[in-house]
Order: sequence, then structure tokens, then C-alpha cells
Amino acid sequence: MWLLDVRVVLDREKDIQEVDAEIEVLTWLDDKSTSYAIVSHRWGTEVKHGEMTGLAAMEVRKRDKIKGRDGYQKIIRSCKQAEKDGYSWLWIDTCCINKDSSAELSEAINSMYRWYRNAQRCYVYLGDVGDSTFPIEQDFSKFGKSNGWPEWFSRGWTLQELIAPKEVEFFNKNWVSIGTKQDLTSILEDITRIPEEVLQDGRVFGRSRVAQVMSWAADRTTTRVEDRAYSLLGLFDVNMPMLYGEGSKAFQRLQLEIIRVSSDHSIFAWNPRGQFEWRGSVLANDPSHFQGCHDIERVYNGFVDTLGAFMRQDILGRTIDRVKFMLLRRRMRSLQLSRWDVTNLGIQMTLPVLPHRKNPFAAILPCLDRYGNLITLDLESYGNSVYKLGFHRRFNGCPEFRSLYLNFSRSDESHFDLRLDDSRTSWYGFTRCGTFPRDVAGDTVRFSSQGNTLMVLVYANNDTGSRFAVGLGYYLHSVRAGVFSDECPSNPEAWSSWAGFAKQAYDTLWNAPSNCWYSGYTNVMIDIEQCAGCCGPHGYASSPPLDDEVWPPSTGSHTLELNGISACLDECSGQEIAVSRNIVSLGVWLAYRT
Repeated sequence: MWLLDVRVVLDREKDIQEVDAEIEVLTWLDDKSTSYAIVSHRWGTEVKHGEMTGLAAMEVRKRDKIKGRDGYQKIIRSCKQAEKDGYSWLWIDTCCINKDSSAELSEAINSMYRWYRNAQRCYVYLGDVGDSTFPIEQDFSKFGKSNGWPEWFSRGWTLQELIAPKEVEFFNKNWVSIGTKQDLTSILEDITRIPEEVLQDGRVFGRSRVAQVMSWAADRTTTRVEDRAYSLLGLFDVNMPMLYGEGSKAFQRLQLEIIRVSSDHSIFAWNPRGQFEWRGSVLANDPSHFQGCHDIERVYNGFVDTLGAFMRQDILGRTIDRVKFMLLRRRMRSLQLSRWDVTNLGIQMTLPVLPHRKNPFAAILPCLDRYGNLITLDLESYGNSVYKLGFHRRFNGCPEFRSLYLNFSRSDESHFDLRLDDSRTSWYGFTRCGTFPRDVAGDTVRFSSQGNTLMVLVYANNDTGSRFAVGLGYYLHSVRAGVFSDECPSNPEAWSSWAGFAKQAYDTLWNAPSNCWYSGYTNVMIDIEQCAGCCGPHGYASSPPLDDEVWPPSTGSHTLELNGISACLDECSGQEIAVSRNIVSLGVWLAYRT
């Protein structure tokens, strides 16, 4: 690995005019036998490998321009800190990797976890923290774009840079030390959901479930799509060549590499509640598909007993058949449940399945969700392979072991463009503050069959202190909508940031059961009706299809007869928010005090 010679860098900085232009600031050394410090940070205007090595030979104007960059000052301050701590060598990714060489870049990415692991100390530079203490509570007024925490915690590469090093020290933007990983373990666990024991000793693979590790990365972002996968290589102790330009295929390759060295079934337990549509590969397209999987546990030794317990409780649709259960136990003992083979037909494995006539059927994984329930995969046979479905059904019958070929080929990506009409929200002083997790331009929301299919739009009226979020999803070829409300926060700073509220709404709607959503095939219109009354607590009411119009809100409690169907309208107060879908129209009202 290339390491900066701390003394040479600082001497050159003192009087660059007198320094030999050929002096070497970078030296290739072995990470296992060298004592060095390492830097973790968010990229800004950085200094590249060639610029750092050739700085002394540059003409003055170009050299001064480089030295004026934030990234150069970061290098100098890092070297000063390393010298203060007694280290002669320092590694920082901006200039210690020659990114013009694809071979060197690939080697660095595959080695990076080890480099951070072998470093004597890691300096984490938090460039957006101005206080002299580490932030211990979410602050959306300061970190509104990164869920209320410093942006460093929202990036993909920094996940391994937090876990791998033995010693981690955090610095604010002025390079003032604000804490260590050892002292801040509890708050770091709250921020990242990484267990304390993992943060303390850095041991991940073999201790944590694959789905758990993926869930730590679910909300993190990278500049390049491929880096969502490449930044996780070290956490799973696997290697693979870098192929920038392959897009989300990189994440599929990562999962196949994990499968070759692991028999952890939780890698198939993504999208555990069927939050988004999926038909095809049993492998996820993105780490975000593992959101909410941080509590998943494996159950191998007692798998059959756990299965029997659920059968006795009629969880699987019928009471237990003792004879079949004994046969199931004997079959389990003779099988190698953890043996998998990646073949041209799919990933071959043996699992207990619950048949439902011929198709579809459910395979039971030796994994438990956060509630202690066994996790099932809803599957459908097509030819010799089995494809995953993105929804959950109730199956009857006693489980039986079957050899399956689980399809892992990528399905063709399709898109659905949803037309959004929210112009009428402005009639009552509401404006669209923003969208999460990605931007929406104009009046069109695009959903992809291979990406995150939940979008949250936030609307606020600053005069009345009212705000709400509308969640839009595309699931099983149907548009879904839900509304999330919020009281005016007592803290004015919390109100000033819509991003934190958007993330809160996103998490709530993502984990909401399917019966909390309102479905229909169509475009979406968001409308607000002024409630005429001043009664009752906050609440909501929904109506059956209303033939393309929003039913006006009402005061008090009323039951209406609409085309032979009863619709109940609850008491409300203040402004109400109605979400209406054209063609198949369904009203949703949430009351607000004004």
C-alpha cells in the first residue's frame, strides 16, 4: 500500500521552494509490518495521487491552487495529528491510491478492509460538525440531509471504516478531538444499529447474519452504483474484480460470492414483509431491499423443533400431523441443509416447502424475524427453476423437503410513470418541501421494478404549523398511497428541517402492514379540504371508490350509504388532507389543528 511519509510531507509544507522536487512523499510498504494511521472522511475538493507526488515540481500558480483545496488542508492536518500521536506513516484514500490504474484501484478496494483493520489508529474527520462535543441526539436543523446525524454516517464506504479499525478517534471540522469509538459505542450503536460487540472488536463475518450486515448498509449511499457492493467486500471477507459500468449487477455478484463461502439463509430473507413488488431472482438488487432485517436470526440446530412448534400453533394453516412430523424430523437429519450449489439452473438447495396445489408455494427458511416467526419465501415454479414472488400468502399443508433450483438471473427492468397533481395543496398555503429518498422533478414519479418502490413527499404550511407526508408506492402493478401526519414540533429547529420528518414517514410507511395502504390503478391527485368544524381529536377516515372525486370532509361522526356500501367519516378538526386517485378513486383524510 502507498503510505504518506508524515515527516517529508510536513517538511515540504514548511518551505516547498527549498525542497528537492524529486523528493518522494509516498512509499510502498507492507500493511502487516508497518505502524501507520489511517483517515476516514467525506470527499470534497480533494488532491489526487499524481498531484500530491508532483506538487513540488509544479509551477507556482497551479501549486497554490491545489494547496488551497480543502482536501489538501485535510492531508496536512492529518499528518500533524499522526506526528503528534507518534506515527511516521499515514494513509488517506484521496492520494494514496493511483486511480488512473484500474489494477491498483481494484487491489486497493479488495484490500481496504484489511488496511483499516491493520491500522493502529483511524482518524474520522467530520467536516460538518462544528461543536466541541460529539452529537448525541439527532439534529435535523444541522444534519437535515443525513437523517439528523453527520453526513459521514450516511455514506457507504464509511461503514467498514467504522467497524474495521481497532482504534477510532473522531474530529470536528476544526480538528478538535470529540471522542473515540470505545467511548461512544452506545451512541454509535443507536446511529448505525451495529451491535456494540461488533463495534468493539470488528468481527463481523461468521458472527452477524448476512441480512443484518446488509441492513446496516440499507440506508447508505455511494456516488457510484457499483460501490454499494464494492464497499461491502471486506465485511463479508470476499474478493471480486472491479467492473465499473456494470451497475447493480455488482451487488448480484457480491451475493453470489457470499453464497460460495457461506450457508447463511438470511441472504434470501430480504423484503421480509413484501413491501414492494418482486418477481424473479431470489437475490436482491440493492442493499436497501434489506431494510428492517437487522433483527433476523438463524435457527439451524433446532430448526425442526421450531417448525413443529409453529405447526402446533396452527401458524402454518393446520394442526400438526404427528406421523408426518416424525418423517420430517428423520428427513431433516439425513439432509445437508447448509449445502448449496450455484448451477446454470439456479442455486440448488433443499428446503421444507408448503405446497398450494401446484403453484405458487412457500419455502421455509431456517431464520426468525424480529417477532420470532419463521420466515418464508413465496415461490413459483417455471420450467426447471423457481422464481421469487414479492407478496405473501397463507398456505395449507404439512411441510415436506424438496430440492429446489432458485433462480438468480436478473429480470428485465421495467418502469411505471405516475402522474402527480398536487397543485391544489397551495390553495390552503401548503407547499411541497421535498421528496425522499430521491428527488422528483415536476409532476412525474418514476418507479422501477428493480429499485426502491416507495417515495415520500412532504408538504407544509408554515403559517399554521401543519405538515404531512404522502407515501407513494408501486406494488403488484398497482399504485399505493398512504398519508403520515405530524404535529407542529415544539422545537422550532426541528420544524425547519423537512428531511428528518420525511425519513420518519418513510420508515413508518415502509413497515406499515398492507391494510394501511390504499390501492388503485391510476394517477394521483393530492387535495386539501378545509374542515368546517372544531371538534374531536385527530383521526382519519376512508371511503370506498367515489367515482373520480374527493368526498368533502364532514364534522362529527357520520355513516353514509354510497352505492350500497357504508362509509364512516370520523370527527376531525382543522385542515384535512385528502389523497384521491383518478379512475379508481379512494379518499384518505387526516385531521390537523390550525
